[in-house]
Amino acid sequence: MKLDEIEAFVAVVRSQSLSQAAESLALTQPAVTRRIQNFEEALGVELLDRNTKPLKTTPMGRAVYEQCRAIVREVDALRHLVTDDAPLAGVLRLGVAQTVADVAMLKALHALRGAHPELQARVSTGWGKPLMQKVEDGELDAAIVLLPANRVLPDELAGHALGELKLAVVAAKGTLKTRAQTLAACQSRGWVLNPDGCGFRAGLQQALAAQGHALKLNLETLGTELQLGLVADGVGLGLVPLPLLRASAHAERLDVIQLSDFKPEIAVWIVRSRALGKMQSALATLAQSVEQSFRAARLPRAA
Repeated sequence: MKLDEIEAFVAVVRSQSLSQAAESLALTQPAVTRRIQNFEEALGVELLDRNTKPLKTTPMGRAVYEQCRAIVREVDALRHLVTDDAPLAGVLRLGVAQTVADVAMLKALHALRGAHPELQARVSTGWGKPLMQKVEDGELDAAIVLLPANRVLPDELAGHALGELKLAVVAAKGTLKTRAQTLAACQSRGWVLNPDGCGFRAGLQQALAAQGHALKLNLETLGTELQLGLVADGVGLGLVPLPLLRASAHAERLDVIQLSDFKPEIAVWIVRSRALGKMQSALATLAQSVEQSFRAARLPRAA
């Protein structure tokens, strides 16, 4: 078996497509097919179930993939090691939670370009769990996501918290008393939240479930500013990051509601592959900038 066959197999499993794997490897589809076939012949087992769409591994193929993925990570680390004297170049594949992007990524990307002008950052946004899975699978080099402060990462990943993000429960101005309320007292008003998969929403659902309540969802939509506008119009309660509330055009039409039994807070994490090599210096630049942005966002605005 050859390394290029292993890399072709990993690419096919990641993308679940021969054509996409060929594109990522800058090869033709027949060339990728031949490498997979050669790899299967060398091992004496069938690795892909070719009767499924998208392509899936056989049970043995999944076990082989996990081993091959580790091999590819180590080879990537070795390649980075021997080119350590060269300036950073190429592509840094980065996943970012949308809230992090809204608060901190413009400044962070400016800092990255200043420190490593030959490095291109390819950024995609999404929910934390899928982004972390993409880092673990090698589809992303790193992700900046929102996780509980005490989160334990999988063995394949390294990372640390960059700071805390306070959330605010908001209501249309004057519709609720701003003194301490309870979740149960607010339940009848319903909520305007992100779609399922959002960590904010999951935390709220868990708090409600612990009290024997189900989430009453009036409307789900992406976009903090849209959510705040809907809350200001009286559609329901909102749960938003405090820095984005302060910057919102709707802030004056909203009240922050203090809840005695729900103190929403989450941590900003940077998570990366353990085999990232010299790209770690680029991530350090990003992490420092993001950390500074969130530290500044926690400070109260001057009157």
